[in-house]
Amino acid sequence: MPSVDAAIGEGHVYSVSEITSRIKTLIEGRFPDVWIVGEVSNCTHHSSGHTYFTLKDEHAQIRCVLFAGSASRITLKLQDGLKVYAQGRVTVYQRQGQHQLIVSNLLPLGRGELYIAFEKLKEKLRKEGLFEEARKQSLPEFPARLAVVTSPTGAAVRDVIRSATGIHPGVEIVVCPVRVQGEGAREEIAEAIRDLNRMGWKDLGRSDPGDGGPVFDVIILARGGGSIEDLWAFNEEMVARAMADSRIPIVSGVGHEIDFTIADFVADVRAPTPTAAPVVALEGYVDIAVRLSALGQRAAAVLSGRLERHAGYLESLKSHYGLRGLRDRVASAMQEVDETLARARRSIEGALESGGAGLGAFKAKLEALSPIATLDRGYSICFRDGTPEIIKDVRQVDKGDRLRIRFSRGAATSTIDATDDITEEDGPDD
Repeated sequence: MPSVDAAIGEGHVYSVSEITSRIKTLIEGRFPDVWIVGEVSNCTHHSSGHTYFTLKDEHAQIRCVLFAGSASRITLKLQDGLKVYAQGRVTVYQRQGQHQLIVSNLLPLGRGELYIAFEKLKEKLRKEGLFEEARKQSLPEFPARLAVVTSPTGAAVRDVIRSATGIHPGVEIVVCPVRVQGEGAREEIAEAIRDLNRMGWKDLGRSDPGDGGPVFDVIILARGGGSIEDLWAFNEEMVARAMADSRIPIVSGVGHEIDFTIADFVADVRAPTPTAAPVVALEGYVDIAVRLSALGQRAAAVLSGRLERHAGYLESLKSHYGLRGLRDRVASAMQEVDETLARARRSIEGALESGGAGLGAFKAKLEALSPIATLDRGYSICFRDGTPEIIKDVRQVDKGDRLRIRFSRGAATSTIDATDDITEEDGPDD
């Protein structure tokens, strides 16, 4: 028999550990991340939280291990007979010299096909640079017009409008109605984005402001939550490319916070929900409101502090001797004013009493000289009827003239029947 050295020749002798390690390195380098489809068998849930199982098809099988850290993120409940897509890296368990799959994600067979298609398109668009931050547009600080691409009957459109008007009631919102799932949804969403970019001011019935810019400041893609099948229209390449070509910045508000679509990666900004999309788009108005509120609170705090300091200062002045003396002088001056007013009042009352006596005498004189007093003594005054002419001489009247006679009380009208020229020597009986 030949010697060992002769049999080996120049070849290297590996230990079991060495060759297994080399195989492990080669396999891990060749299959760092793969998807494998198969049926679960020999499933064992360990008390440590790890799960061990086998994936098999009709020709082969591979051992799999799902560690507790990854298992906590997976909602799928593993059991024998379940057909799944398993994502992970292929390695070698050196102690047993057996290759195995370290699982990082699991999906049931139907949904898994969509997820793999999602990952393939995501990787394709990523390599083309559609997700790069450098190509994404900044949102305007104070947008005035929002275009919302969504279903006109879903809850999402109501959430977007309610959220936007709550932030800024003056913002203009135009809803572009589209189907957001099912047949034709991807075509309608992509075409709506293109139409909004082509739209001119005349399409809104307005004159062009002449700034050369698009009609809308921001486009919001909105849809409520749902399964991966429900959200699939936003995972279509057609929609992604329409978004990438848009001159108008796009905010995606698709699904719930945990949902991610291709549209989220292409959008200029992603919002976690439809309700949050206007908050992102109108962030400038939100910041102003927050700043104004903060300034108001600061101003109130400063004024309150100053008032407190001045109040303390006034309290200290109240007990100061100089202020007490001033208070006494003010009280004394007020008393002097009261006394002066009392003296003035007495003087005025005396002057009024003296003046009243003089007025009484003057009144008596006036009454004595008054024509009314003369009439009271039995005399009367004659006027030509209808005129203010006083008759003093019989020669002023002729027979037949009408006279108005004023007595002390009342008046009468008379007609001249005859006239007599009475001299001063004639008495009243003549």
